[in-house]
Amino acid sequence: MFDLDVRSRKPIYEQLVEKIKELIINDLLKKDEQLPSVRVLAQQLTINPNTIQKAYRELEVQGYIYSIKGKGNFVSETTSTIHSEKRVKIEDELTRLISEALYLGMTGDELCGIVREIEQR
Repeated sequence: MFDLDVRSRKPIYEQLVEKIKELIINDLLKKDEQLPSVRVLAQQLTINPNTIQKAYRELEVQGYIYSIKGKGNFVSETTSTIHSEKRVKIEDELTRLISEALYLGMTGDELCGIVREIEQR
């Protein structure tokens, strides 16, 4: 389910947060679907349960999941706030990448062609 890089400079909990967000955004984890328990996921990934708990807390603060005491953690309904936050990050990243591509000599037509190709996949 999760592929974490223990040699990465990025903390494990941040990697876990990103992976779960990706699964939610790509609709692989559906609204109200229960996430694996902290204990089970810690055993599967062979990492400290506190790391899992920290990732779950971060996801809850960001609005991606909610918890029910004694029952576990569940995927929240996707809100427009999450979408708008994600859109801003994507726009910033695209601006940076497109600026770099233009600097390296790519044309607007080439970039549009790449976008159309990705859209068709």
